Amino acid sequence: MTTIRVLNREETIDVLPELCEVLAACVNGGASVGFMLPFSPQDAQPFWQSVAEAAGEGSTIHVVAEVDGRVVGTVQVGLASKPNQPHRGDLMKLLVHPSARGLGLARKLMQKVEEEAAKRGRTLLVLDTATGSDAEAIYPRLGWERVGVIPDYALFPDGRFCGTTLFYKRIG
Repeated sequence: MTTIRVLNREETIDVLPELCEVLAACVNGGASVGFMLPFSPQDAQPFWQSVAEAAGEGSTIHVVAEVDGRVVGTVQVGLASKPNQPHRGDLMKLLVHPSARGLGLARKLMQKVEEEAAKRGRTLLVLDTATGSDAEAIYPRLGWERVGVIPDYALFPDGRFCGTTLFYKRIG
């Protein structure tokens, strides 16, 4: 059974080991999401602890996908805190464990996080993703508009340069 749900601070902490496994599996699989190799589940703990704190403060919406009670996917929206951007949110870290891909979880995670962002008054979401990645192909199918590419924006976990593609979506 698949469940998609929003987590608060305590719930995020409760599933910290599973979140660490998802992030480590994605980074070790080549996902350019801000981390470099070597990368272990233990290396992921500080990141997820910061997500838990942000969820507790209300500055981040944290959504997970669970299959048979185990977290296998996650996404976040950072709620812009600048006075001139109360309508905007930043989509971050859409991750699905490699063993759970092909189940439609990315689509379900995105639908839920967009719905939750709209409930919080957001009408515009933005994101960036590695150019040429599997994730880049998902967003247009979900109604996101491609803005353009910035070459050599970041690095893949193995140290190679990575372009980033920018997207936006109007919601709500």
